[in-house]
Amino acid sequence: MSDAPLSLTHVTKRFGGFTAVNDLSFEVPAGQIIGFLGPNGAGKSTSLRMSLGVMPPDAGEVRLFGAAPELKNLKRVGFLPEERGLYKKMNARDTITYFARLKGMSAHDARARADELLETTGLGAFRTTRISKLSKGMAQKVQILSTLAHRPDFLILDEPFSGLDPMNQQTLEDLIKAEHARGATILFSTHVMEHAERLCDRIVMLARGRKVLDGTLEDAYATLGRGARITLEPGFDLAAALGPKGFEVHRTLDKGPGEAWRVSLAPGQGPQDALRAVLEAGAPVIGFQPEEARLRDVFVSLVGEAEAAALESPAGAVAEETV
Repeated sequence: MSDAPLSLTHVTKRFGGFTAVNDLSFEVPAGQIIGFLGPNGAGKSTSLRMSLGVMPPDAGEVRLFGAAPELKNLKRVGFLPEERGLYKKMNARDTITYFARLKGMSAHDARARADELLETTGLGAFRTTRISKLSKGMAQKVQILSTLAHRPDFLILDEPFSGLDPMNQQTLEDLIKAEHARGATILFSTHVMEHAERLCDRIVMLARGRKVLDGTLEDAYATLGRGARITLEPGFDLAAALGPKGFEVHRTLDKGPGEAWRVSLAPGQGPQDALRAVLEAGAPVIGFQPEEARLRDVFVSLVGEAEAAALESPAGAVAEETV
């Protein structure tokens, strides 16, 4: 049996007649950063709660470090819930110390760790400030620091970037990288694909409670048809010139000077192959741009534009208040 930090096998969770998670299976290997991606309502938070034993699955099995979730293996986990909540009358240092002690650290080590984290994230001057007096962004950073204070082997972060301004999003990305470099395995859920593109070794995509992709970024991008966009001086038939060479070419409606074309790339072909063929054909090139794959494009290709539109829901908006 696998002793991976987390494995879900054919897990299903229903709420009345609604199936929130449907026959979900995936594994989080030790030492990796895994992005758990999908729009709001895809089943991500429910899956994470089942992973921690907060709620049982209606079917299937959850294993945390090779065993059912229990107090012993949960002490190796740091969990940041989507619903934030701190004790408003406690100060920043005492809050982090308290949560570290709950995970087994001594009072001395917990307080030293709290001071260390507050200093490295720019909150050292606010260590004795009550949570109620901190800005929303500051309080959220304190909760994130409380999650990783005990140096967990496995971090589970549910929408950790939600509500953070761009500067603090970058601070959190740096913290995730530092925890990974320390040796932690990290699973974070998000509906913002750009964070996963910058951080993840692997991604698991959900839509309507079902897994639609499980693999590396390269695996994800490979699901897309790749291409290159080429702008030519008017009057040159690029389709007629490249068609006999095995390229699929069509005109596009891109605005700008000249005439815009898209060259589809077959497996094994790169943008340089398309450009070489265009130049050998004597085409009067004005511009050339390889298409860059994006995870959002992958999601659209797998589930459709309507489902992907939920990725831009207001719940993902960045808070106006900054630290």
